[in-house]
Amino acid sequence: MSKDIIPPKAKIKPKQLKIHNDIRIDDYYWLNDKENPEVIEYLNKENAYCDKMMVHTVEFQTDLFKEMKSRIKEDDESVPYKYNGYWYIVKFEKGKDYPIYIRKKETLKAKEEIIFDCNKMAKGHSYFKLVGISISPDNTKVSFGVDTVSRRQYTIRIKNLVTGEVYNDSIANTTGSATWANDNKTLFYTSNNVQTLRSYKIYKHKLGDTVKNDVLIFTEEDDSFGVSVYKTKSKKYIVIASYSTLTTEYQILNANNPDGEFKIFQPRVRGLEYSINHFENDFYIVTNADRATNFKLMKTSEDATEISNWKEIISHREDVLLEGIDIFKHFLVISERCNGLNEIRIKPWDNSEEYYLPFSNETYTAYTSTNIDFDTTILRYGYNSLTTPSSIIDFDMLTKTKEIKKEQEVLGGKFKKENYVSERIWATAQDGTKIPISLVHHRDTKKSKETPLLLYAYGSYGSTIDPYFSTIRLSLLDRGFVFAIAHIRGGEYLGRQWYDNGKLFHKKHTFTDFISCSKFLIEKGYTSEKHHYAMGGSAGGLLMGVIVNLAPELYNGIVTQVPFVDVITTMLDDSIPLTTGEYDEWGNPNEAAYYDYIKSYSPYDNVEEKDYPNLLITTGLHDSQVQYWEPAKWTAKLRTLKKDNNVLFLKTNMEAGHGGASGRFESLKEDALEYAFLLDLEGINK
Repeated sequence: MSKDIIPPKAKIKPKQLKIHNDIRIDDYYWLNDKENPEVIEYLNKENAYCDKMMVHTVEFQTDLFKEMKSRIKEDDESVPYKYNGYWYIVKFEKGKDYPIYIRKKETLKAKEEIIFDCNKMAKGHSYFKLVGISISPDNTKVSFGVDTVSRRQYTIRIKNLVTGEVYNDSIANTTGSATWANDNKTLFYTSNNVQTLRSYKIYKHKLGDTVKNDVLIFTEEDDSFGVSVYKTKSKKYIVIASYSTLTTEYQILNANNPDGEFKIFQPRVRGLEYSINHFENDFYIVTNADRATNFKLMKTSEDATEISNWKEIISHREDVLLEGIDIFKHFLVISERCNGLNEIRIKPWDNSEEYYLPFSNETYTAYTSTNIDFDTTILRYGYNSLTTPSSIIDFDMLTKTKEIKKEQEVLGGKFKKENYVSERIWATAQDGTKIPISLVHHRDTKKSKETPLLLYAYGSYGSTIDPYFSTIRLSLLDRGFVFAIAHIRGGEYLGRQWYDNGKLFHKKHTFTDFISCSKFLIEKGYTSEKHHYAMGGSAGGLLMGVIVNLAPELYNGIVTQVPFVDVITTMLDDSIPLTTGEYDEWGNPNEAAYYDYIKSYSPYDNVEEKDYPNLLITTGLHDSQVQYWEPAKWTAKLRTLKKDNNVLFLKTNMEAGHGGASGRFESLKEDALEYAFLLDLEGINK
């Protein structure tokens, strides 16, 4: 990397921000206006600087891209599943970026019907995303959502599956999903606030009517809640869900009576979380009622849904997190998490002996997949690990036999499971808590102070990063890297308490846990400070921002993707998408106590005059979840204050949002840049 190329410097335009008798001076607040040509000019200059500084890796990036792409089966298709008389399949064709959705009537030997060819639909668009495919009960129509900006603002359209006609009905500013009533002409959908993108209104649309005639069914007045609408697996009820971080509420309506009135299932009570599953004449409820921190299962009649009528089916357990259920006519399938590991429990309704699916790996991921029918003995589930490609498996719950329907193919002829080793180890946090780490490496890689190690984590919203297989990651492992996942507090790896101890006034546990994991890996000789790297995105990008302030000396390089780093300013601006729904996660800084706590760790507010590691920061201009200006402002401030000679890159995708580029191959170019950055720091260029 050339040291002669001068990095861009953003203009300093001080803005005073005052609240709670505290004054912050934000020199780069002006960057939050993407309509300002100066802002675009600055982002383009940063992109050009990154390109010039990384020019010596261009060929290597191309090689990495080709290598990653070569492992992917281009002419691939999903395992078919049957729904309402049709087999549904998603397939990819060689050389094409986007999926093709097809179906076959009754038998897999039937003629193929193309529902959507996203490759054709994406033509002329730099970004394309199709979501929310919903088939009408009579199989003749499909609703779907399309986003061509990457702002997660979808327009719902309706297509006739008999004639191929796309109707004139066009509903903008939605989540993209819609739910059919059983009359095949009534659709319920969720509308977003144009400014904040909060999903807050449920409308009813009649096929062929103008959108302005759509009936407003429900408005969620509490701005910390979002809403959605769906149909139960039994197809009997339309359900409106209101949800926040801590609280849920449902309303139900018989799907045969779309013009009827929705009934509240159980009125919201702050802190009461529940989800509902309908079967025959009852609802099954997964809930934290009565201080069931790790959730329990209850049941009630569809005619008496208030909490006073709920009866316990599976009690709360301190050491087991109840994550969800799948109901079958003869079996109840319970998804659990114990000591960090996924477990799938099979419980016959006739009270015969229950059992667990056997999983032998030390660290793995298992989950129930698409299970649409009640009257079947077949459970479909997925399995993978750090060393094992993903499999979709059909398990006969009666005979206890399984059939692997599909195992992910890793092309190129070089991959063998036995060449990779995974393990789970435990670091000790500052407060003595044991923090699990899952890691993987090539069997020929020796753990030493010279070994490069990439530590990844997320650590927010109760979202658990399970140990998963990645064909892309092989490009690091095959070049001598160890890859590790820190299962830090803020996720739910070790149960709901694990999440509760990593949010609000406990949020700093997330950051110090990660640092403790880094120190542990260094102390145990897995790597050293000169060869230690970290990566995280979104809220995981916040994590990266904090650790470079708290412990920059532990890392040689850090990749931070779409990072949430300007926490105070964002959380004080309720016009920004998602802000109000985040108060239960981070706290509301309009309250002084939360303001002080958040300010004490917010990465942007805590940049200092000191040495920082090598940094690659990525973002998307149209990002609706973490606005582009957060990483842009952070980069500008770091450039001004950092005292080292390490590189600092900001790479903005000027055509994408939070998820990066659309298309299965285009996004690999972003992965190739990140890997080239890390490998270049290790002096590896082939």
